[in-house]
Amino acid sequence: MSDVSKRSQLTPTGDARAVTPAQQASLLKVRKAGLGLLMAASEGTRRPLAFVEDTAVDPIHLTEYTRRFKEVLDRHEMTAGFYGHCSVGCLHIRPYLDLTDPADVVKMRSVAVEIKDLVAEYGGVNSSEHGDGLARSEFNREIFGDALYDAMRQVKRLFDPDNVLNPGKIVDAPSMTDNLRDAALPPAEPLRTRLSFEVIGAGAGSADGTGAMRAAADRCMNIGLCRKSGSGTMCPSYMATRKEEDSTRGRAAALVKALSEPDPRAALGDERLHEVLDLCLMCKACKSECPLGVDMATLKSEALSHHHDIHGVPLRSRLFGSIRFLNRLGSATAPLSNLPGRIPLVRRLMDRTVGIAPARPLPVFVRQNLTRWFRRRKNTTHPITQGTVTYLADSFTTFTEPDIGRAAVQLLERAGWDVRLESGVCCGRSSLSKGLVDDAKNKARHLADTLSKATEAGSPVVGCEPSCLMTLRDEHLSLLPDDPAVKDIAGRVRQVEELLVEAIDDGRLRPREDSWLAGRTLVYHGHCHQKAEVGTAATVALLNRIPGVSVVELDAGCCGMAGSFGFESEHYDVSMTVGEDRLFPTITAEPAETVVVATGVSCRQQIFHGTARDAWHPVQLLWEAVASE
Repeated sequence: MSDVSKRSQLTPTGDARAVTPAQQASLLKVRKAGLGLLMAASEGTRRPLAFVEDTAVDPIHLTEYTRRFKEVLDRHEMTAGFYGHCSVGCLHIRPYLDLTDPADVVKMRSVAVEIKDLVAEYGGVNSSEHGDGLARSEFNREIFGDALYDAMRQVKRLFDPDNVLNPGKIVDAPSMTDNLRDAALPPAEPLRTRLSFEVIGAGAGSADGTGAMRAAADRCMNIGLCRKSGSGTMCPSYMATRKEEDSTRGRAAALVKALSEPDPRAALGDERLHEVLDLCLMCKACKSECPLGVDMATLKSEALSHHHDIHGVPLRSRLFGSIRFLNRLGSATAPLSNLPGRIPLVRRLMDRTVGIAPARPLPVFVRQNLTRWFRRRKNTTHPITQGTVTYLADSFTTFTEPDIGRAAVQLLERAGWDVRLESGVCCGRSSLSKGLVDDAKNKARHLADTLSKATEAGSPVVGCEPSCLMTLRDEHLSLLPDDPAVKDIAGRVRQVEELLVEAIDDGRLRPREDSWLAGRTLVYHGHCHQKAEVGTAATVALLNRIPGVSVVELDAGCCGMAGSFGFESEHYDVSMTVGEDRLFPTITAEPAETVVVATGVSCRQQIFHGTARDAWHPVQLLWEAVASE
């Protein structure tokens, strides 16, 4: 055992030591995930609230202070989540309350007063890092004393004589219970939703969606992490426009307002709401990076379906929702089908009639697609030792980048798998992204039934396009939460990278030491849906199994393409701005010998369009290292 692994183990007192940067990063990630984990345990309008959330005392008093803090909560029959920065005596404690219940509002203020007095007894501070706001400012005269409080009021009057900058904060504050948003919300009116928001943890709401969709949007607690820039992925459209309404928080607030109207169905069809939701790329970064796990992509799909109910479905949405049929047709008629994309007059016509951006290169269809190759190829002679695996022939790479599917199939066969190709049914990802939820539901049911009947029980289902593969284990459960076939298939979905890593580690696959990749740097850009649902660890592990390479995972946000979003005329500029924020400059700065890697078809298209650099799928690179074994 190495010194590092020894130091990272639990000490005799039960403490875990994080010594290396990687260990420390993992520990901090857990700390940052604390709020999201708490919110996941919310029950409807009963959730952890930040009104005594960052008190701090001298660390020497922390043990006793924490015990007495809990006694206050116990006396009021309240549970809470405890986490924080113990080294500096700061605790983030969020008691669970339902502010639509007047009794809980009274209880909240009683606890706030008791904790304020407890903090003073230990010589601590009532708010140590998050500010006083409307929740704690009313106690400031008592905490700071008349002289200092009057001095703060004088400063306020000097710099803000008209009281327009954060009125009621720090000084001259109202009672903490005067501006409660939850208490002001009317009861949610009945609304039948097509997606099940109970499945995504929205909290209370009947099976027909009454209240559940609003609860899903109302998970947002205005923390504003979606307004960040320079790191992570959430929220790409806000990073591009810097407008509040283009943040996850802004969209959530707009949806809560709409869903609180007397007729929420009509409110969901409002054009202004549609404008607020329009620039959401549905990247799903908010689902994993938002501390509250607000899933704006799912909310937008549902809202779009109601907009269509009132205003009809646009032609372009119907076309993109039928993308598998169009791609199959394009492949069948290739290379003739590739000519319109090269004719300026045709591209201008597509812009005017359908709204396809003329500057955006169209996919190139391949006649010898994955389905044809699989059907016509010779039988393999590799021994089957692992059973059957189903490869999902997605609607995109199958007809435009079949090399990726061929590489995956051949690698799986060499690893001992009997590969079954599922190429006849669409997952519904494109339909869902355009708000065609009923169509997506039919496709989900058809695919789940097909896979359930045609595959061995428990056998894995894999694929190379994250957006399609992850749909089987995420959106299908929201579309058909009670369908046993959907639940079965969702539990069998695995990343192809996982199976290939296992094969390499078991010696069933042996990448060559002398492939052309040896000595190269691989820069990897992860797909947004993959990052949101399962993370990129399996892909990074696979790339690291290629001998002689150096792997760098980029923190470059969303590529900006987001499926059909980047093809749409009115969204093209925003799409490119998102890519130009971090991704394009990072890749352009790499030397020519650096190999660019991306798991998503949209990402590869956007990278080529924005940098003129080809991006490889990880399975293609592994095949390059294995093919001449």
